Amino acid sequence: MFTPLTWSKWLGIPENYSDHGGDVDHLIDIVHWIMVALFVGWTLFFLFCLWKFRASKNPKASYHGVTNHVSSHLEVGIVIIEAVLLLGFAFPLWWERTDRFEEIQQTDPTRVRVVAYQFGFSYHYPGADGKFGRIDRALVNRPGDACIDPDDPNGYDDFVTGILKLPVNRNAILQITSTDVIHNYSIIPMRIQQDAIPGRDIPMWFKPIKELETYVVCGQLCGENHATMAGMMEVISQKSYTSWEAEQSKASLEKSLDAQKADETGLAKN
Repeated sequence: MFTPLTWSKWLGIPENYSDHGGDVDHLIDIVHWIMVALFVGWTLFFLFCLWKFRASKNPKASYHGVTNHVSSHLEVGIVIIEAVLLLGFAFPLWWERTDRFEEIQQTDPTRVRVVAYQFGFSYHYPGADGKFGRIDRALVNRPGDACIDPDDPNGYDDFVTGILKLPVNRNAILQITSTDVIHNYSIIPMRIQQDAIPGRDIPMWFKPIKELETYVVCGQLCGENHATMAGMMEVISQKSYTSWEAEQSKASLEKSLDAQKADETGLAKN
């Protein structure tokens, strides 16, 4: 059976591991076929001009230029085509993607805050209660600090790790932020990326459909060590994820309660 040329595979793009990634690969294929069509079209036009306006046939230069309105009509036609592509395809596809966020929020997604910094990433999980502790950005005291308010009970079981772990076949919402300069959080096998801007938590969402271990990278020039700014991501089974999350959350909760008791003991002595 004949298999049409797929540019995304021919160009060596890594295998897709997300639910929406097939649409991205399809868009890449369409863009490259359009580029091929433009290349062939302009090459033929160039060769035609070489033949049409060759010196042997046009020994004397014409200083009047084009005397009809064909070029103007062509320009108007190109504007119309570009408007159709933008208004008829690009905007609707973007709206479809962004409008789904409300739907994704109703599916009990995995939620993680991704904190970018020069030159790495840290991951803030809400813990077993599913609630993030209050974030106070004034508390930042080191690169990649999640800025969790230690006085908020919702944050007692929150935990921060240096690796992103997500369960397979479950929607994930990552809140992307930064503690220093603008970065870009890019997961190529998931076909998704988002700028990390200081002072803002910007959501990006996707659904991993296969288990894997991969790298995440910074896609925005952010300093002299930008090229080495990479992190690790693991997509594991829901059972393994639940066990790992419970273990991390329990350890964080115990640590928070011990710290609170120590503070209360110190105040009582004083």
